[in-house]
Amino acid sequence: MNILTISTLFPNSMDPKHGVFIETRLKHLKKHYPDVNITVIAPVPWFPFKSAYFGQYSLYANTPQHEQRNGFEVYHPRYLVIPKIGMTLTPVTLAHSIEKQIQALLDQGLTFDAIDGHYFYPDGVAINQVAKRFNIPYTVTARGTDINLIPQFSKPKRQIQQVLQDSNHNMAVCEALRQEMLSLGAEPQKVSTLRNGVDLDLFQFSNEDKQQQLREELELPADKTIVISVGWLIERKGHHHVIRAINDVPNAILLIAGNGPEDKKLKQLVTSLGLEGRVHFLGQQPQPMLCKYYGAADTLVLASSREGWANVLLEAMACGTPVVATKIWGSPEVVQHPHAGVLVDREPQQIAKAINQLSHKTFTRLDTRKYAEQFDWQSTSDKQYALFSELVN
Repeated sequence: MNILTISTLFPNSMDPKHGVFIETRLKHLKKHYPDVNITVIAPVPWFPFKSAYFGQYSLYANTPQHEQRNGFEVYHPRYLVIPKIGMTLTPVTLAHSIEKQIQALLDQGLTFDAIDGHYFYPDGVAINQVAKRFNIPYTVTARGTDINLIPQFSKPKRQIQQVLQDSNHNMAVCEALRQEMLSLGAEPQKVSTLRNGVDLDLFQFSNEDKQQQLREELELPADKTIVISVGWLIERKGHHHVIRAINDVPNAILLIAGNGPEDKKLKQLVTSLGLEGRVHFLGQQPQPMLCKYYGAADTLVLASSREGWANVLLEAMACGTPVVATKIWGSPEVVQHPHAGVLVDREPQQIAKAINQLSHKTFTRLDTRKYAEQFDWQSTSDKQYALFSELVN
């Protein structure tokens, strides 16, 4: 099978964590089914200046046009994003970019049996156009805000509904998203739940002894409750709720891993609450370092308002660290046992109460790890391969 994966959510050498969950799913599909040949088109916004002065935008300009990642050929054609009107125009410019890249690959002699698309807007809308142009069957995987947020806008909603009708099959990373896709008009037989797994080799188990060793290595106190909050620094991730919760957990230290536009605002909140010595910003961390921080922590907190399938929950559990998560969208499908953690409403008081509850837990870190082990990638890859095989045949 020759599969063409298309998504603007895909890592590159300038931003290796961007959309890493899609790359991870592909890696495991290839690992379990080596007969699948995978090519990736991961468009990036066009930007003219490479100077670091322009921050995130300079990463777009410095991203190579073509690179190899984990044995995949990855192409990064540019597409135009215009501020303010970009939301409605982007599917058009994205489709043009993808179409030119596909044509160039076909001219080189490549062939594609199916398109593996990710994120319904703008990606899925653009993929719908080019799939018709080249007569290639395609799927789109819903990942969160593309289904639980963007359809609040009328035109994108109509376009997403068109993709749901025109695609050969659709996937959702959690059952809650699948149900929302059905409410948008998707045919039940054309939508499957295909959850993410967790890399149990990368996110290694840290028992109580190893936890203390990691704290020493990371220069973290041995006698404090260590809480970690991971994700982009935006309101939707809820780091501000976790900061306020820590104010009610006297013996706790909070680590915040990630970067983003609310960095300054969150640091101001820490100062206003007098928590400078108890809240530490780690910046963006590569996965091997995150694994160490998970292993050293007592609890991971995810206070999001919207999530599809939150990978950080399983990553922390795989390291032996139970979680506190807001009971929204796919999170209740991840946290289904007391050994996994606690589900709460999105408010600091409940988060603080749950952190205190887990600091007096009666189960071990090994119990949490064993719970996470049921979420390996094998079953996900099996189902994905079966869906692609049916599509191609």
